[in-house]
Amino acid sequence: MIPRLLVYTRTTAYRHDSIPAAVAALRALGDFDVHHTEEPAELEIPLDGYAAVVFLSTSGEVLTEAGRERLAAYVESGGGFVGVHAAACTEYEWPYYGELLGAWFDRHPEYQPGKALVEDRDHPATRHLPAVWDFSDEWYDFRSNPRGTVRVLVSADESSYEGGRMGDDHPLVWCREWGAGRVFYTALGHASEAYADADFRAHLRGGITWAARLGE
Repeated sequence: MIPRLLVYTRTTAYRHDSIPAAVAALRALGDFDVHHTEEPAELEIPLDGYAAVVFLSTSGEVLTEAGRERLAAYVESGGGFVGVHAAACTEYEWPYYGELLGAWFDRHPEYQPGKALVEDRDHPATRHLPAVWDFSDEWYDFRSNPRGTVRVLVSADESSYEGGRMGDDHPLVWCREWGAGRVFYTALGHASEAYADADFRAHLRGGITWAARLGE
């Protein structure tokens, strides 16, 4: 039976034009039965039937109180949670979400090419990547550095682009255990072009399969 994903793309702040391409890319992977929604009510019902919940470039406040309770219970009891790109620009008014994800978005420079440094290749999201991954994105800065509370997989080389403000230690991709569940986050994925990139698609597949404990 194909694992089911709940892919949530509700936005109440900035909306990325890449969302349709991102959803299509997850469907094209062929590994998952993707249920895509922007309805908060669908986060208020039991989530146990999903291998993982994916917040795909969500923004602003996107959950009801019931949805917040349901998502927290789902992850703590063993569910997988995946945040992609603007998922870090989400639920600023719910402190638990920031703790769950690991860090909140602060700002970003202009979209531009740069270099991502793969720190940990012993993970399904990174084992296929080169040590230095040339990529174009917005190179998110975060309100706090999550290192020490998460397992950092990829960081940004701020010397390779203009406008970074986190310094020499700039995590971009990380994962963590949360209760009995797992959380994976990647800051990459701003542009539609990213979702046509084979390495980035494999990066997403690896993060999702790890969070959902598939193939273990």
